[in-house]
Amino acid sequence: MRGVGVVVLQILGAAVALAVISGLIGFLIVHFAGSGDAASRRAGASARAWESNSEQPSVPLSCRERSKSALAPLREGGSLPGIVEADDDGLYVVKFRGAGQGPKALVAELIAHAGRDQQRERWLRPLATGQAIGAFALSEPEAGTDAANQMTTAVRAGDGYRLRGRKVWVANAEEAKVVIVFASTRAGLRGQGVTAFLVPMDTPGIMRTARADSLGVRGLGCMDLELDVLVADDQVLGQVDQGFRLAMWALQGGRVAIAAQALGIGQAALDEAIAYAKQREQFGQPIANYQAIQWMLADMATELAAARMLMLKAASAKETQDKSTVEASMAKLAASEAAHKAADKAMQILASAGYRRGSVVERLFRDVRATEIYQGTSEAQRMIIAANVLANG
Repeated sequence: MRGVGVVVLQILGAAVALAVISGLIGFLIVHFAGSGDAASRRAGASARAWESNSEQPSVPLSCRERSKSALAPLREGGSLPGIVEADDDGLYVVKFRGAGQGPKALVAELIAHAGRDQQRERWLRPLATGQAIGAFALSEPEAGTDAANQMTTAVRAGDGYRLRGRKVWVANAEEAKVVIVFASTRAGLRGQGVTAFLVPMDTPGIMRTARADSLGVRGLGCMDLELDVLVADDQVLGQVDQGFRLAMWALQGGRVAIAAQALGIGQAALDEAIAYAKQREQFGQPIANYQAIQWMLADMATELAAARMLMLKAASAKETQDKSTVEASMAKLAASEAAHKAADKAMQILASAGYRRGSVVERLFRDVRATEIYQGTSEAQRMIIAANVLANG
């Protein structure tokens, strides 16, 4: 596998709750690094074009066909299996449409978990087969880490609700067919008065607004949403006033997927550094012969391997435990910070070759920073972990 690249999701078996199909992030990067073969060159060229144009790439047909198998366990009331594989043509970016965890738990699995029969019937098949993309609208200008501080309101209007407000950094919004919108239904109660709504993106009153250019992960399809829409009672996802609990449930799986994404970026940075260190000569020998370089590579490999074990543990916990909040936070924290360090060390090893605009390491360096921010900052993960340690210590 590493001969042609490193898949962002590095998962073992169907028990692991990470998969390759849609939700908040909308894609996970598949970094092909260090092989130099034709597939990698094609992948790299495509990646540079998508990244340069902030273009959200389409999912390959082969991935859509593979995802059809995800429907069977849903019909039987189970969860979605983990699917991890790269296309034979070495595609660099795969946008995960449909029923994927990571963001599987953010869209399709959330519908499978809490949706009504008609909601499942309408959306799960299109999401799982790639005919539709889902988006997850939780963040607001004043509701980032403090996600319970929802300013978007849902007020009773006839046989439904009127949703009014603004959502920001909504990944997949550029192409999404459906969005899960979280809104306050009981003012002043914060997380005790938030409801989730399933809203088709062609509903009158939704306006998509392009966001300012981002530093990295530029194929994410992020947009802001201005909302003034009417929805029916049957568009409530789960129970009224219980939407915040659903959001937190979904983020348990989403954070495991961010950990996997970070590990893919970190491994790609390590692969780039190893390849460069072996071929770059200074003072008459490859720089890989120097202890300073060897120690950086050793630290990168060790920290990524340790984070990978936490990610796999968290993924298993998501499948086998009722609650996996702490495991998910530990995995996301460790993986995102290990990957950031790996990208930084790779930049140091490549020096000017990595620092130039357009290099693989430069792109990795920019992309990895987001993994320490979205779906909960590193500081928020430490808060969650510390609260658990203090409560159970």
